[in-house]
Amino acid sequence: MIRYSKKREAILTAIRSTTCHPSAEWIYHTLKPTHPDLSLGTVYRNLVFFQQQGQVQSVGVVNGQERFDANTAPHSHFVCTNCGAVIDLHSVKLDSSLTRAVSEQYGLAVERHELTFYGRCQTCIKQEESNQNIQN
Repeated sequence: MIRYSKKREAILTAIRSTTCHPSAEWIYHTLKPTHPDLSLGTVYRNLVFFQQQGQVQSVGVVNGQERFDANTAPHSHFVCTNCGAVIDLHSVKLDSSLTRAVSEQYGLAVERHELTFYGRCQTCIKQEESNQNIQN
């Protein structure tokens, strides 16, 4: 049986309440003012627990910090290589024929796959254009 914990509930709520794909550090700093006895270790342990329970997924490491997503439905992501923003791409469908092709070609039992795009986000592109206009 899993014990109820106010801190655990607060951590999960924090992840579910944002689309920024938070890091453990972001969650810790967000919750620390209202949960002064919260430790970063508690946040990390609960993130592992939530992953094991299928309640959150890791989006990978961005700028040295693992980022998390409470949306566990299959979907793609975009990672800005400039500012580190992680953006959901819900309309980019994950291709089941790719899963079948990899399974057949390599003799593997593929269960799922993830698709992540990397580049510069709209905000960073606009900022670069603005900086170029100022310099010219």
